[in-house]
Amino acid sequence: MPETEIGEWMLRSIYRKLLAVRSRFMREWRSRRTMRCVASCKSRPNVNAKCSFTRTTHLGHNTNFNGVQIVGGGKVVIGDNFHSGTEVRMITQNHRYDDGDSIPYDSKEYLLLDIHIGDNVWIGDRVILLGGITIGEGSIIQAGSVVVSDIPRCSIAGGHPAKVFKMRDVDHYEKLKSAGKFA
Repeated sequence: MPETEIGEWMLRSIYRKLLAVRSRFMREWRSRRTMRCVASCKSRPNVNAKCSFTRTTHLGHNTNFNGVQIVGGGKVVIGDNFHSGTEVRMITQNHRYDDGDSIPYDSKEYLLLDIHIGDNVWIGDRVILLGGITIGEGSIIQAGSVVVSDIPRCSIAGGHPAKVFKMRDVDHYEKLKSAGKFA
C-alpha cells in the first residue's frame, strides 16, 4: 500500500474515533442537562438527539429520547422504559376559546392540559400528542400520528387522529414484562 493511502487510512480512522467520542460526550451532556430541566427523573435518561423539556415533566426509569419537544405549561408524566422516535411533539396548552375575552380565542389565559404516558410505551417518528390524553401501558403509536384522545393499554394506534387498529399479544407482553426484558 503506498504511503499516501496509509496516511489517508490513518486519518479516516482517527476521524471516526473522534466522532464516536464526540457522540458519546453529546449524549452524556444532553442526559445531564435533561435531568436539570425536568421536575423529576427516576434515573438518568438516554437522550440521543436535541430535545426540549419543561419544568412540569416527570420521567420514569430507562427513558429514551431521540428528538422530543415538550411545549406548554401542562404536566407531562412519562413512565418507565419509554422510547421515542425523532421529531415527537407534546403540546400541553391550548387557547381558551369558549369563554374567552376575544375572538377567535382568549388572549390572556391558556388551558393547561396534562399528558400521561404509561410504562413500556413506544412512540414513532413525527408523532404529535395533544394535551388531555393518556397513553396506556405497553402501547405503540405509529409514526406520523396525531394523538387527540386516550389510547388503551397494549394498543397499537396510528393515523390522524390516532385510532387503535390492533392490540398487542397481551400474554406475550406480560411474559416479557415479568422476565424483565426491557430494551
